Amino acid sequence: MITLRRVTGEDRGLLYNVFQKFLHEMTAYYDNPLDDAGNYDYGWFDSYFEESDREALLIYRDDRLAGFAMLNRVSYFGGQPDHVMAEFTVFPHFRRQGTGREAVRQLFARYPGSWEIKYNRHNLPAGHFWTALTGPYSPEVRLYSEDEAVLLFTV
Repeated sequence: MITLRRVTGEDRGLLYNVFQKFLHEMTAYYDNPLDDAGNYDYGWFDSYFEESDREALLIYRDDRLAGFAMLNRVSYFGGQPDHVMAEFTVFPHFRRQGTGREAVRQLFARYPGSWEIKYNRHNLPAGHFWTALTGPYSPEVRLYSEDEAVLLFTV
C-alpha cells in the first residue's frame, strides 16, 4: 500500500538526509557541486518549512520510506499554476513496482488544478514516467532549457 505523509518540522532531518541522496543521483544530469560540509546546496530547502505555498510529502510503501515529493507554486514560465512538482523521487529499491505511479495518482487526486512538471530530457526514465502519467491530461510540452522540458496540464 502506498501512502503520502506531509513532512513536518519533526521530519526535517529525515527529508534533508534523503534529499541529499536524491541530489547526488541528479549529478548524472546537473553539475551540483558539494559545499564545504560535503552537502549539495538547495537554496529553497528551508522554504518548505517556512512558506505556506510549499509542501513536501514523504512516500511510503507498506510503511517503508520509498521516496518524496516537493510541491510549490513557482511557475517555470511566469504563470500561476496551482501546483508545481519541484522535486520527486522514488528510491531505486522501489522503482518499477508501481510505487511512483500510485504516489502520483494520489498526488493528482489530492491536488487537482493546473500543474507544471519539469524533467531533464537526458533522464530518459523520468521522461517516460512523466509522459505516461500525464498523458491522460494531454499536457502541453514546453522547452525550459536545452536540457529540460516542462509539462503543463490540468487535473
